[in-house]
Amino acid sequence: MAATGKVAGESSGMKTKRLKVAIIHPDLGIGGAERLIVDAACQLAAHGHDVHVFTSHHDKNRCFEETVSVTVYGDFLPRHLFYRFHAICAYLRCIFVALCVLLWWPSFDVILVDQVSVVIPLLKLKSSSKTIFYCHFPDLLLAQHTTMLRRLYRKPIDMIEEATTGMADLILVNSKFTAATFARTFRGLHAKGIEPGVLYPAVSVEQFHEPHAYKLNFLSINRFERKKNLDLAISAFALLRSVTSSLPGDALQEATLTVAGGYDKRLRENVEYLEELKRLAVDEGVSGQVKFVTSCSTSERNELLSDCLCVLYTPKDEHFGIVPLEAMAAHKPVIACNSGGPVETVVNEETGFLCDPSPTEFSKAMLKLVNDHDLAVNMGNQARNHVVQKFSTKTFGDLLNSYVLNVYHQRIE
Repeated sequence: MAATGKVAGESSGMKTKRLKVAIIHPDLGIGGAERLIVDAACQLAAHGHDVHVFTSHHDKNRCFEETVSVTVYGDFLPRHLFYRFHAICAYLRCIFVALCVLLWWPSFDVILVDQVSVVIPLLKLKSSSKTIFYCHFPDLLLAQHTTMLRRLYRKPIDMIEEATTGMADLILVNSKFTAATFARTFRGLHAKGIEPGVLYPAVSVEQFHEPHAYKLNFLSINRFERKKNLDLAISAFALLRSVTSSLPGDALQEATLTVAGGYDKRLRENVEYLEELKRLAVDEGVSGQVKFVTSCSTSERNELLSDCLCVLYTPKDEHFGIVPLEAMAAHKPVIACNSGGPVETVVNEETGFLCDPSPTEFSKAMLKLVNDHDLAVNMGNQARNHVVQKFSTKTFGDLLNSYVLNVYHQRIE
């Protein structure tokens, strides 16, 4: 993914400079975090910088198409030990990547790190490099602390996370929701006046064209993880199909639901949760109308978006969520939970619906679109315009480039 180009200029008036930028990401698969990293690399390269991406795992059959050439270190290291100790293994893998970068590569002007902050102290051994940490969400809030043993296990990890995050020269987050959560979670950093900047993830609107149709197909896109609450999409769809009194004949009986998203057979949760969802579809009586698509390509995803009526985005308190942006860029309204990142991206009753996370509320919003084709089309058009104006890759790239140049110039001032 290393790329170069001519610097086009910097809107802040700061003298432009071609920088050497390293990006370190744990596992370059398919997901919102990975999409952001790919966009960051491409946009910084487009602004004229030399960009190199480092990771501990990159499967060319399960990644975004732009990530065809990356540098991988440490893929031989375990991701877990008997399905436990995922955090420690992630730390070790990322530390190995960072050590390889330090030992075998020349100095970088700026190093962008995300997800695993423990490598920041190591990277600062090369005093000439400035570090930026992109916090998708505090990891300690994503981990389970349900038992005394888990709490004892997580305590030092949580302390390390806060301490090493605070060592970055600049901290960025993906939404105002995450920024507020960051302040509440890392109180020590907040007390020191360390406040993150907000850099919204983006979507490449050019890849989405006019939709083929607004068929009676509902679409859910997310990784097969329990926190993504995909059960909600299936239960809401089943409830919708039971509501036929307001529709002519049995038109709704032809409706379908496609549940698509990132799936990694190496991850036990992915495997188990997919089976749970299949059993739920059987229990709800909709197994014949629900299709599961694992790790679809970008072109397959775009085709699904083009054909659907709307997108169901089911995570509660999601820190951002790239799927709503992709759906709206594809001219499709979004039905999402009224919490977290979607509150900042979906305009209620204009580009979609923000609902309580219950099958009843989701099915009510779905029924509105089923009953009013023009409403779906109009919302889809407004959604597209909304994304073009506020969440394009150009907007993202320009702001990221400003952050990178600002943190670099702090070094030489």
